Amino acid sequence: MGGAVSAGEDNDELIDNLKEAHYIHSDLVERAFRAIDRADYYLEEYRDSAYKDLAWRHGNIHLSAPCIYSEVMEALDLHPGLSFLNLGSGTGYLSTMVGLILGPFGVNHGVELYADVIEYAYQKLDYFIKTSESFDKFEFCEPSFVAGNCLEIPPESRQYDRVYCGAGVQRDHEEYMKNLLKVGGILVLPLEEKLTKIRRTGQSSWETKKIIAVSFAPLALPQHNTNGEPKTVPLPTFEVRTLQELARIAIRHTLRVTTDNGGGQPRGQGSFGGGRGLGVSGLHKYGPRFKRRRVHHRRHCTSVVLAHKRVVSNADPTPAPLDNNNNNHGGQEDGQRRAAREEEEEAEKETGEQLPAEPPINILRERILVLPLPEPLKMYLLYYREK
Repeated sequence: MGGAVSAGEDNDELIDNLKEAHYIHSDLVERAFRAIDRADYYLEEYRDSAYKDLAWRHGNIHLSAPCIYSEVMEALDLHPGLSFLNLGSGTGYLSTMVGLILGPFGVNHGVELYADVIEYAYQKLDYFIKTSESFDKFEFCEPSFVAGNCLEIPPESRQYDRVYCGAGVQRDHEEYMKNLLKVGGILVLPLEEKLTKIRRTGQSSWETKKIIAVSFAPLALPQHNTNGEPKTVPLPTFEVRTLQELARIAIRHTLRVTTDNGGGQPRGQGSFGGGRGLGVSGLHKYGPRFKRRRVHHRRHCTSVVLAHKRVVSNADPTPAPLDNNNNNHGGQEDGQRRAAREEEEEAEKETGEQLPAEPPINILRERILVLPLPEPLKMYLLYYREK
C-alpha cells in the first residue's frame, strides 16, 4: 500500500510531498513527521527506500506507507495528556511521533505480536532518545511495549482515549476493539479494507467514518495454551512518576520555554501545568521546509528561575526567533540576518559553491550545561545524552 505521492530526497521533502497531496493537513502532525526521520527506523541496507511512499517489510519488521501514517495521525486528533494504545506497534515509529504530541503527562502503550520486533523498537527508541535533536526540542511521552496478541487483552483492562490497530480487522472483532475506548475516545483501524475512524459518543453509541481504501495483513488469531485455556496479554503498567522525575520534567520545561524579555522576567510558557507536548513546545517550531544558513547572533543573557533563585548565564549563541511570541530584539536581529544572508549569497556567487550549513544549536543542552549544578545532576537533566 502506498505510492500516492512522489518520493523525496530526504525526510523533509517527503513531508512536503505529503502536504501537497493533502495527506497532512495540520501543523501539529506536520511537525511530528518532520521531528523524526523515517529512515532511522529502517535497517541500514534499506535506508535508500525510506523516503518513498511505500510500505516496507523485512522479516517481522514492518512499516506502513507514509501516506497511511499521515491519514492515521490526522484521524487520531491527538493533543497533550491523552492515553494512546497502538495495537501492532511494530518498529515504534508511529508511537514515537505520537509521544511527541502527548507530552510527558500522556500514556503511550503498544502491543506487538513478535518479541524480536519489540527488541528492535526499543533499540530505535533508545537511539532516538540518545541522539535526536527532537528529544530536546519537544516534550516526550516515552512509549512502552508488551509482547502478545492484541486480541488477548483481558476485558477488565483499562480503556484509552485513542487506539490504533495496524492490522486488518474483520467485523467479528469490531466490538472487541471498540471496548478498548473511553467514552469520547477515537479508534482508527483498517476495517474490511477501509481505514475507518470510530468515535465513542456514549456507553453504547458510536460515530463511524470511512477514510480511504487500504490493504492490510489480517490480525493474527489467538492461540490457546496447551490446557485449552485462552492466553491473556497484560497491558503495560501505568506508573506514577517519582518526584525526582517530575522535577526533571519541570526544569527542562522551564529552560526550554524561558527567554529574557529585557526586564529580567522570563517569558513564554514557563508555568508547570497539565498535559504538554509538541503542540505547545516553546523552543522550536517546525514550519515549511527551509534552507539553513549561517546566522550571526548577538550575545544574550538568559535568566532562569530555579528553586526561587535566579541563575544568570551568558548563553551564546541564542535561539533564533521562531514566531511573534518568541521574538527577541526582532528589528535589529532581522537586519543582521539579512546582512548575513546577503554576504553568503555574494560568496556563493563568487565561488559558485553553496556554503555548508552550520549544525543547529541545541539550546536546551546549552542552558543546562551553564547551570551552577554538579555534573552528575546536569547529566541527569540531559538524560545522559551525548552531544
